[in-house]
Amino acid sequence: MTALILASASPRRQEVLRNAGIEFTVQPTNIPEVRRDGETPKVFAERLAREKALAIFRRQTDAFVLGADTIVVVDSEILGKPRDADDAARMLRLLSGRSHQVITGVCLLGPQKTRQQKSMAGGQSVPGFEDIRSETTQVTMCSLTADDIRSYLTTGEPMDKAGAYAIQGIASRWIPRIEGDYFNVVGLPVSLVYRMMREHNAI
Repeated sequence: MTALILASASPRRQEVLRNAGIEFTVQPTNIPEVRRDGETPKVFAERLAREKALAIFRRQTDAFVLGADTIVVVDSEILGKPRDADDAARMLRLLSGRSHQVITGVCLLGPQKTRQQKSMAGGQSVPGFEDIRSETTQVTMCSLTADDIRSYLTTGEPMDKAGAYAIQGIASRWIPRIEGDYFNVVGLPVSLVYRMMREHNAI
């Protein structure tokens, strides 16, 4: 069976795939996460997922490649990973006592199967298929005090997370309700990914 490559260094995504029994290898990418003018949050997340997957596929054209990007959205503002502790505190204050959306864009690329496909590609490294989708989950967070935020920042947990929190970690104490896929908030909507892989005979 053709291998799956995860185009991400995220330990959360790796754990989600591993727990679901999906075999994979890891090849991280370094794609600038800059939003284009007029780009909606959904389109932004899906574009980054595609760019991450393509960056690996160009070097591994015989593999299935999975790219993903998770963002947090509140009042149409996209919250990525915080730059520093002050930025993390700002994000947590924005999320405190209200609901927000977590969007993960996923892109699955697969190899060309036939000589005809390769001939039509003109020798270029283009995928046999390109499947781009996304998942959105509504998350409600309790009101946080200044002490809550200050204490949370000292743990270091917020610093490499979109929206500056980890639902599977300490921040779980402040998440009374979600609507949608829990694993999407962790960083990868694994049920969606599994369906995509089944549809393209990648598993």
